[in-house]
Amino acid sequence: MLTAGLALAVAAGSALATPALAEPDEAFFRQVVGQWSGPGEIVAGKYKGTKFVCDFAGSQHPRKLGMELDGSCRVGMFSQPMRAEVVRSGKSYTGAFQDGAKGKGLDIVSGNVDGDRIVVGLDRKQLKGAMIARLDGEGAMAITVSVRVASELVPVIGMNLKRTGGTRQSALKR
Repeated sequence: MLTAGLALAVAAGSALATPALAEPDEAFFRQVVGQWSGPGEIVAGKYKGTKFVCDFAGSQHPRKLGMELDGSCRVGMFSQPMRAEVVRSGKSYTGAFQDGAKGKGLDIVSGNVDGDRIVVGLDRKQLKGAMIARLDGEGAMAITVSVRVASELVPVIGMNLKRTGGTRQSALKR
C-alpha cells in the first residue's frame, strides 16, 4: 500500500487529445516539469502516522501530450524508487504507477485536468481510489491519495512538494 500510494505522486498527458482539450491540459503539465521535493504522511490505515520524504523529477512525455515523474521516497534509511506516467486516452487519462496493477503498482483508469489540478482514478484489484494533485503557483504542489471504503473516499496519503532548483522557467531551460 505504501509503495502504491507513494507512487501516486506522479502525473500525466496525451496524444489523442483534440487541440481544444489539449491546450489547458498541456499548460498544467508544463507547470509540473522540474524538480520537486517534500514531506508526506500516511494519514489513515495500518501505517497511519508514517512520515516520508520524496524527491521527483517531472518531465514531459517524450512521445505524447503528458508527463512522467521519476524519483524516490524514503522513510528513515529506507528508500523506494517511484515512477509514474499518465497519458491522455480519448477524453480521459490512463497510465500506471510503478509497474501497474499487473505488478505491484496501480493502474490509472480515468482522469481530468481542471485548471491547476488533476484528478485521476486508481485501480488495483479490489482497491479503488483517486489521486488529486493541485498546483499552488509555480512553487508548490499538494497531493492527496484517497481509497474507496464502502461508498466513501477516505484520504490515506498527503504530500506537500516544493519546487527545488528555482522556478519552472529555469527548470525548462536546463
